[in-house]
Amino acid sequence: MADRSQKTEKPTQRKLKEARREGQVARSPEVGAWLGLLLAVFLVRLTMGKTTSAARNAFHEVAGIIEKPDIGQSLHLLGSAMGAAAVAAAPLCLGAMVVGLGASVAQGGLRISLKALGARWRNLNPLTGLKRMFGPRGAWEAAKALGKTGLLALVLFDTVRSLVPLTTSAQVLPLAAVTHVAGEAIFRFARDAALIGLGLAALDYAYQLRRYRSSLRMTKQEVKEELRTTEGDPRIKSAIRSRQMALRRRRMIREVAKADVVVVNPIHIAVALRYTAGSGAPRVVAKGAGSIAGRIREEAMRHRVPIVEDVPLARTLYRVCDLGQEIPRELFVAVARVLAFVFTLKRKGTVGGLHRPRPTPPSELAGVRRGRRRTRRRPVLLR
Repeated sequence: MADRSQKTEKPTQRKLKEARREGQVARSPEVGAWLGLLLAVFLVRLTMGKTTSAARNAFHEVAGIIEKPDIGQSLHLLGSAMGAAAVAAAPLCLGAMVVGLGASVAQGGLRISLKALGARWRNLNPLTGLKRMFGPRGAWEAAKALGKTGLLALVLFDTVRSLVPLTTSAQVLPLAAVTHVAGEAIFRFARDAALIGLGLAALDYAYQLRRYRSSLRMTKQEVKEELRTTEGDPRIKSAIRSRQMALRRRRMIREVAKADVVVVNPIHIAVALRYTAGSGAPRVVAKGAGSIAGRIREEAMRHRVPIVEDVPLARTLYRVCDLGQEIPRELFVAVARVLAFVFTLKRKGTVGGLHRPRPTPPSELAGVRRGRRRTRRRPVLLR
């Protein structure tokens, strides 16, 4: 097992997904509990109001049944009372369920993991339990319990102090007034306790999230191994790229046989051009430097494609044109001159081999830039 000090890298998305799949998420159970209590504090008033009203109506009907006993009416009253009680308690129950479910989804999503329910024998190890008890986690739990107890004690003390005047007053207060004051005090205590508990639960969730991410940190070697597993071995990927480049190169060399002319430099660079009348400007079907240029020249010699030595034009075509791209507008005149020379050779019957016409003047190549935007409509060079 790697030393914790070596785990300096953040967990990858794949490791986070695997942890969630196994039920490992940052979660504080107190968030849902205190949030449910806070909602219940406000819903209890509504529930008690409806319950009191339903009980009052039921007692009025009970008095009539006592005077004239009837089994049918008794059963009807019982069903009505139970239905009214269910309706009164529905908001409280549904609210608690929605809050609990929402708190669980917000902290880590709603995931059912059977692996998390399985037995983990390492949790039965007493040494592991002692480590948790006296380690950072145990210290945090102890500090959280002490803080919670102290804050709730302060809120309870304030609540009891607000009720002291009821017991020391010389006046005899009505029972309804005493009940109302006591109820308001209990409501405030429950509300303040829920807010304090919710704040502590937020801190606990932040701690659990930090501890969760720290437990999933990875070493640099683990990150490399995962990248190798997900994206493949770099050596295999390099071999695949080399094979793909070789296939594209072979397809490019085969296109030389269909070219009209190959412009060379004369040894280091070769660019093959093909022109189809009425389909736009000439297009680069093959290009290369070094050994690739040599293969292009060999293929041109084998298929009797004319090879024209024009150093400035060959360098410019190789620099500004991509494979399969039409030549830019700035080279129309220079390429048209070369094609006219080649078509003249074809009429004379001397096509194959190397030819050295007059080189293209530098003035015709000035201002040519790679990737320059061109218009869609181009004039036909030759007919």
